Amino acid sequence: MDQRTLVERAGRGDRDAFSVLARAAAARLDAAARLILRDRELARDAVQEALIRAWRDLPGLRDPERFDAWLHRLIVNAAIDEARRRRRRVIEVSLTPIDVQSTRDEIGLLVDRDELDRVLGELTPEHRALVVLHYYLGTPLPEAAASLGISLGAAKSRLHRAVGSLRQSFSGGRP
Repeated sequence: MDQRTLVERAGRGDRDAFSVLARAAAARLDAAARLILRDRELARDAVQEALIRAWRDLPGLRDPERFDAWLHRLIVNAAIDEARRRRRRVIEVSLTPIDVQSTRDEIGLLVDRDELDRVLGELTPEHRALVVLHYYLGTPLPEAAASLGISLGAAKSRLHRAVGSLRQSFSGGRP
């Protein structure tokens, strides 16, 4: 059964169809939430909240073809809400490797992942959310801006500052 049919059935209250959709998206949603929140437990809470919102609001989704983009917006918003609620909590992160083909050894990959974790941690949750939406989930910038409820100009500015900050952190503070 194709995704459109599953979305339409789930929108009419078919729990089994929604379960198939949720299982198919769970790992991707969890990875995005962990990149934004930098905490496995908070990410699980955000995924659960996003899926609850998806089930509740799915009947209002006008275009079943936009289900993935809509779900990405829900997870980003749930992650940002979770970050705001738990702003003072100590944060730990464990990143799932992104499908990057490399001939380097495992230790090199570990060092790279640790460095990426460190520099992502220096960004605000709002900036991390935009970076994750655009670069990790592949959301076009206008769509990412709409998902975050900001103007395209604000998204471009935030992304420029976030990428500049990441570059500066990777270069050891050198401009």
